[in-house]
Amino acid sequence: MTTWSVYLSGEIHTDWRERIIEGAEKLGLPVTFSAPVTDHDASDDCGAFILGHEDNKFWYDNKGAKVNAIRTRTLIEKADIVVVRFGDKYKQWNAAFDAGYAAALGKSLIVMHDPSLTHPLKEVDGAALAVTETSEQVVSVLRYVIRGELDR
Repeated sequence: MTTWSVYLSGEIHTDWRERIIEGAEKLGLPVTFSAPVTDHDASDDCGAFILGHEDNKFWYDNKGAKVNAIRTRTLIEKADIVVVRFGDKYKQWNAAFDAGYAAALGKSLIVMHDPSLTHPLKEVDGAALAVTETSEQVVSVLRYVIRGELDR
């Protein structure tokens, strides 16, 4: 049996990842999940903490972005499916970048967001193979893609 690799990218303020993981586990789907670092402070501070402090905010953020990119690029490249969740609280430029990177690599892309974001995300949605609104819909897509089963 093939084990599928699914990368979960996007907003970090809700439990959407846990709901997808729990749903897949409940169904016994052969899936391994990965994600970016979701500790916001660690993600922001990793570059300066590891490589040396920067007084200039641009270089501080630049170091962190590059260290985080090592993880993000590697896991997206290894993924069979990339799920990108856009929340409504913050503009997630990193999520948009991850979606674009996955699309450029030809990865199967599932996007999740509230219908109110349909217009601003039209290009991202256009690159996705499935556009969902809930974690449960993502689990249903995974069930169908992996097993060919509909949860009727």
